[in-house]
Amino acid sequence: MFKLDDKAQSSQLLLLMLLMFVMLFIFGDPGISAFIATSLNSVFYPLIGFSGQYPVLTLVLAGTVVVFLSSFFQNLFTDWVKMGESQESTKAFQKEISEARKEGNTNKVNKLMKMQPEIMKRQTEASSGMMKPMFFLFLFIVPIFMWLRFFLGNLDYYFFTVPWSQNISFFDKFLWQAWLWLYLVFSMVVGQVIRQGLKWVSWSDWWKETKKKILPLR
Repeated sequence: MFKLDDKAQSSQLLLLMLLMFVMLFIFGDPGISAFIATSLNSVFYPLIGFSGQYPVLTLVLAGTVVVFLSSFFQNLFTDWVKMGESQESTKAFQKEISEARKEGNTNKVNKLMKMQPEIMKRQTEASSGMMKPMFFLFLFIVPIFMWLRFFLGNLDYYFFTVPWSQNISFFDKFLWQAWLWLYLVFSMVVGQVIRQGLKWVSWSDWWKETKKKILPLR
């Protein structure tokens, strides 16, 4: 069973790497990237573009979509109960083996070491759903960044105001472009709220039944 789990994890990792390569190719090809961005522009511009008058608001709303989708897919494929149980088991195991080694109790250490493969197996099973949201991240969420780059790059006025400066360009660079920093700060704050809210919902009977309908084979 453990070998099958390892094989499944390796297959998922290989598929994820392949998907990353494809996405890097798409980002690197101006023609494909522009096609995706202009196609999404016909949808997002009327909804959250505001005729280019409120780019920060557009960035915030697009970020909300990205954060919600990434959090939703993570919550969909992650068993938080199993994850918590696995973390507690690992913590207890590490504490026991650390104390046994300090005491020089070789017999207890050997017994605990025999339990280690089972602990690792539970860890693997609990974290198996963490990689799956990455597929949706690349398929549905990365194109939104392509659109944001296209949208902001076609603005007549692409500056925003902060308390310490009146004119900061969305494309000013400090490691990353300024608009990416704006998104990062926003996603850290709002994303934490959304993730905690979805995690709380995941404990409800309603979500458990809904999840069974969405993922009937799980």
